[in-house]
Amino acid sequence: MPNKLPRFFGLHADPPRGLRVVLALVPFVLLIGLYLIASDIRNTANPQDKLLPGVSKISKAFEKSALKTDKRSDTILLWRDTRASLKRLLIGMSAAAVVGLVLGLNMGLLPGLQCLGLSFITFIANIPPLAILPILFITFGVDELGKTMLIFLGTFPLIARDIYLATRKIPRENIVKALTLGASHFGVVYRVVYPQIIPRLIDTVRLSLGAAWLFLIASEAIASQDGLGYRIFLVRRYLSMDVIIIYVAWITCLAFCFDLGLRQWVALRYPWYDPKADQ
Repeated sequence: MPNKLPRFFGLHADPPRGLRVVLALVPFVLLIGLYLIASDIRNTANPQDKLLPGVSKISKAFEKSALKTDKRSDTILLWRDTRASLKRLLIGMSAAAVVGLVLGLNMGLLPGLQCLGLSFITFIANIPPLAILPILFITFGVDELGKTMLIFLGTFPLIARDIYLATRKIPRENIVKALTLGASHFGVVYRVVYPQIIPRLIDTVRLSLGAAWLFLIASEAIASQDGLGYRIFLVRRYLSMDVIIIYVAWITCLAFCFDLGLRQWVALRYPWYDPKADQ
């Protein structure tokens, strides 16, 4: 059967860089085009339509949220909410990364600690974090601690298990050689294995950010006075789709920048690291 696929879509295709950029932009252009068409149709039929606001309404909402000072709080709402959300996200993910690294690294090297903690961490990982959100708010309060604990509990078991599996894949010969040359057990863990695990940790944190954003938005939507999730669920009462679209687009932009930044950090700082080797 003859191959009817276009030249650059075959099994052995290697599109040039320019074509790759064009192909990557095509879905976004189509999505924006479909939205503009649908918005124009709805707004032509009903100028007061709020479901699909036009470009002018979104522009005014952006100016109000991101450029003008709010009279009640005397702050620019978008930047105030961004600062509050990023603070919670950073604290929660930092704690999860540190605890996940220490537990995963030691469980992967010390059989006794593996027997002690692996089953329990697996058990914790199977508990839906959003299901215990009321428990967290009752236990830790509805302020900052409760929100960061949700992010922490939702991500650290996954990080710990991933680091554990990556540690187990390190050749046993490296550890035996280090011990033979006189390294202590502590030295093997934190001077031989630890440097090899760090790029994997960064990669795991990057992959866990999607879940962290979900937990952050959910906690802010239920109990908060600021934050990106709080603002989205506040304005939905008034069907302010223009503001919601701006906030969703901004969250997506932040998440994309974090993902890209962490990938570039690993590529530049650890050029020897191959993430496919750990899969």
